[in-house]
Amino acid sequence: MAARATTQAAVAQLAAGADLFDPTEEVALLRQTVRRFVEREVEPQALEYERAEKFNRALFRRLGELGLLGITVPEAYGGAGMDALAAVVAHEELSASDPGLTLSYLAHSMLFVNNFFQNASDAQRRRYLPPVVSGEWVAGMCMSEPGAGTDVQAMTTVAEREGDRYLLTGRKMWITNGAVDDGELGDLFLVYAKTEGRISTFVVEKGFPGFSLGQRIKDKLGTRSSPTAELVFERCEVPAANRLGEEGDSLIHMMRNLEIERLTIAAMSLGMARRCLDVMNRYAMERQAFGEPINRFGQVQRHIAESYAEFMVGRSFVYDVARHIDLERPGHRMETDAAKLYTATMAKNVADRAIQVLGGNGYVGEYPVERMWRAAKLLEIGGGTVEAHHKNIVRDLARNPRFYR
Repeated sequence: MAARATTQAAVAQLAAGADLFDPTEEVALLRQTVRRFVEREVEPQALEYERAEKFNRALFRRLGELGLLGITVPEAYGGAGMDALAAVVAHEELSASDPGLTLSYLAHSMLFVNNFFQNASDAQRRRYLPPVVSGEWVAGMCMSEPGAGTDVQAMTTVAEREGDRYLLTGRKMWITNGAVDDGELGDLFLVYAKTEGRISTFVVEKGFPGFSLGQRIKDKLGTRSSPTAELVFERCEVPAANRLGEEGDSLIHMMRNLEIERLTIAAMSLGMARRCLDVMNRYAMERQAFGEPINRFGQVQRHIAESYAEFMVGRSFVYDVARHIDLERPGHRMETDAAKLYTATMAKNVADRAIQVLGGNGYVGEYPVERMWRAAKLLEIGGGTVEAHHKNIVRDLARNPRFYR
């Protein structure tokens, strides 16, 4: 209810002429707090951990201390009690410095924490939320498999009921936060599995019999400071009390949470594009060629101007969608798909232009634009491919043309 009140307050203040991006004092303070944290603690370590392909667990815990890991969870459960707009702000600010850390933050706070809170019982919430909201435990969500990604109905992981427990069998692939280092699993996961042919959700802890790390996936193109893993379930023993909701109910849970996942991925795109725009603009003012700053040349001006225009269009779109999202109800697939579709490619294009403006300097790690370019490509794949967004958008438009009227 607190999150809904925050959103309603934002809409009311916008109607009164408030800033689209910081519509309330609460949102503006959040942005200021996260931006200061990024400048002081995130930026100094970003390149080091990216190059080393290491997860900065100590810094991750700091996100918990700031209240960011439970940003959409009510205060009664240790969270910040904020809304989708606040989640967008946090992801934009963090990703402007460290997309890898931000990806792990998204997997933990949106794919696990928000998803879990919306679908868990009170007893389940009180058992599992404290360690994940604080950052003591690192959490994630397991949906994709070696042979099933966008086609979630093709998953082959199954859960068989045996008395007061379930036995999970299968493999999950591309799991963000699946490992915290080369040999250690993350702490807690939401695992989607089929029960009698329908999808159900189970809470699986590190240490459950039959649960193991298949491999930590390394040498990724980007977001290397965010650990990715394959997880293996060999008749993994899960208490029946760790099932969320009823058997077969989880397709709607999954679809609802995909909306906030796609919106916050779009917010990541904004942070990365903003950083690249800032770097190329400053560089073009300082770099001299033929006796004058290169921002006086039309080719460079085009790169900067188009990047700014596309960034502002994407940012306005994402924030407009965010202020209408109700995290407790589905029904925003069209808008969140479209926001991610546009901004993911926009961020990649802005990063590409920034590399072009910087020339050789843009191609090496001394400047952050090559790191942003590598990370941006993931956003066209993870959380739904651009092709999946095309399919969803066209299908929804055919059903209801009101979206553009």
